[in-house]
Amino acid sequence: MEGQKDAANKLLHIMYFTLIISVMNATIFNVVLTSIREEFMLTASQVSWMTTGYGIMYAIGSVTYGKLADRYRLKDLLTFGFILMVTGSLLGLLAQHYGMMVAGRMLQAAGGAVIPAVSMIIPAKYFPPENRGRAIGTMVSGLALGTAISPIAASLVTGMLHWRMLFCFSLFILLVLPVFRKYLQEEPERTGSKLDWIGGFLLAGTIALILLAITYSSWLFFGTGFVFFALFILRIRSAEEPFVQPALFHNRRYVLGVGIALLAASLSSGMPFIMPQLLTNISHVSPAFIGFVMFPGAMASALLGRTGGKLADERGNGFLFYLAAAPLLVSFGILSVFPGMPPAYIWIFLILASTGQTFIQVATSNSVSLTLSQEHMGIGMGFLTMMTFIIGAVSTSLIGKVLDWGAPVQLNPLLYHEQAMSYSNAFSLLFTVLVVVVALYSILMRARKTIGSSISSTQK
Repeated sequence: MEGQKDAANKLLHIMYFTLIISVMNATIFNVVLTSIREEFMLTASQVSWMTTGYGIMYAIGSVTYGKLADRYRLKDLLTFGFILMVTGSLLGLLAQHYGMMVAGRMLQAAGGAVIPAVSMIIPAKYFPPENRGRAIGTMVSGLALGTAISPIAASLVTGMLHWRMLFCFSLFILLVLPVFRKYLQEEPERTGSKLDWIGGFLLAGTIALILLAITYSSWLFFGTGFVFFALFILRIRSAEEPFVQPALFHNRRYVLGVGIALLAASLSSGMPFIMPQLLTNISHVSPAFIGFVMFPGAMASALLGRTGGKLADERGNGFLFYLAAAPLLVSFGILSVFPGMPPAYIWIFLILASTGQTFIQVATSNSVSLTLSQEHMGIGMGFLTMMTFIIGAVSTSLIGKVLDWGAPVQLNPLLYHEQAMSYSNAFSLLFTVLVVVVALYSILMRARKTIGSSISSTQK
C-alpha cells in the first residue's frame, strides 16, 4: 500500500513537470511570430498556422488518446506520443521551408496531445477520492506555471541564440519517459470502446479546410470544408459509437453554454497572438524583451486561478463571470483607443486582461457543467475541451486575417495612434465579442433561474 502511494506521488511530481513542458511547447512560439513572418516573408494569417495547426492536432489528438486509453496501456501511449513529439521537434528544427516547419509543429501536437489525456486519468486512477483534489490542483498549477514562464523562456532563447532553437524545448520530454514507464502500473491490453477514426478525420478535415479558406480567402477550400462538415454530420448520426455524441445537442442549455464558453475562449487566444506583433511592429520592442512585458499578466493569471475557483464556489458562477468581464472590457476598450501606448503601461492592461480571461473561463466551464446530467458529464465536458482548442485555432486565424487586411475602416473613432489602426480594429472586435458573450451569458442565467423556479413549484 505504501509502495503504491509512493509511486502515485512520484507520478504526480513528474506529471507536473511534463505539463509545464507541454504548455510551453504549445505557446512558446507566440513571442517570435513576427520574426518568423519576416524571415519567411509571410502574412499575419499565414504565420498564424504556427499556432492554429498545433491547435487543430492538439484538439483532435487529446480526444483520440482519451479513447485509446480504454484499450491500450498508458505507458505505451505515452511512449508513442513522446516519440512523435520529438520527431516533430527535429523536423521543425531542420526545416528549410515554412510548410515543413508547420508540419513539424503539427507532428509535435499529435504527440503532445497524449499529455492532457493522461493527466486526467492519473488522478482518477492513482489517487483516492479524498486526495484527488490535491492531485488535480497540482496539475492545474503546472499548466499555469508553464504559461507564465513560456514568454520569458522564449525571449531568453531568442535573444541569446535563435528562435529556431525553441523547437528543442520539447526534447526535455524524453527525460521523464523512463520514470513514467517505471511507475505506471502494468496493465493488460483490453477491449474498450471503438474509436470512430472516420468521424475524427472528417472533423479535423473540416476545421483545417475552413482555416485554409480564411488564410487564403479561397471559396474552394470553404466549399470543400462544407462538404466535409456535411459528411461529418451524417457520420455521427449513423456510426455505432460516433466521435461526437449527437445526444449532446438535444440539450439547448448545454449548446448555449458551450457557445458562450467558446466565444470566451476565443478572447483568451486572441491576446497572446496580437500582443507580440503589436509590441514588435508598433512599440518596437525586440523579441528578446517581449516575454518580460507579457510575463506579469501570465503570472497574475497563474497565481489567481485558484482564487477564481473559490469565488465561483462561494459567490456563484454569475458573480465571477461579471467580475471577470469588467477588467476585460476595460482592457480591450483602452487598447483599442491607445494601441501604441508605451510598453511600461501595456503590461498593466495585460494583467487585467489575463486575470479576467482566467476568471471568465472558470465561470463559463462551471456553468456548462451545470447544464449536464451525470450520464453526459464526461462526454459533454470532453467535447467542450476539444472545441476550446479548436476555437483557439480558428480565432487566431481570423485575427491574423484582420491584421492582413490592414485598416481600410477605422472601427474605433476615438483611436489615438493611427499607425496602429489594424491592431485597434482587432481589439475593437474582441471588445464586441465580449459584449455578445455577456449578453448570451445573461440569457443562460435567466434560463437557469426559470428552470429552477419551475422545479421548485413542481416539488411544492
